[in-house]
Amino acid sequence: MEDVGKEGHVGNLNIQNKKAYFDYFIEEEIEVGLVLEGKEVKSIRQGKCNLKGSWCNIIDGEMYVLGMHISNYQDSARDNMLVRLDPYRTRKLLLHKKQITKLAMRKKLENVTFVPLKLYLSKGKVKMLMGVCRGKKLHDKRETEKKRDMQRSMNEY
Repeated sequence: MEDVGKEGHVGNLNIQNKKAYFDYFIEEEIEVGLVLEGKEVKSIRQGKCNLKGSWCNIIDGEMYVLGMHISNYQDSARDNMLVRLDPYRTRKLLLHKKQITKLAMRKKLENVTFVPLKLYLSKGKVKMLMGVCRGKKLHDKRETEKKRDMQRSMNEY
């Protein structure tokens, strides 16, 4: 039996894009599904996925995630070793058409970026938390770092 954690998240799957919180102001978070192959799901369950440097984009009216690395699943079956997927392949995100059009308009008008923030399991399905973000300037990053250091020093005492 798997542990059911906060908000229905199952197990200890905790794949986060910590760099996104440093580089961007997160204005909104949206839960989206992913179209994955079976081997990719198994690899994600093992924690062999990296969101660093990945982003989401709207191509031909559909939302995709680019630059996300999912390592190939290692198993003992010889025939499965012949079929290798590109670890950086473009993967489709599952959103309603209305959501995609709203996000497209928002990107066009407000100049926002869509960044994957977290991967987790929900009811046995792999879900992604996508952030609608605005980029930080260098002085904003320094300010964030100062606040974090001050909070750490306060917690030590």
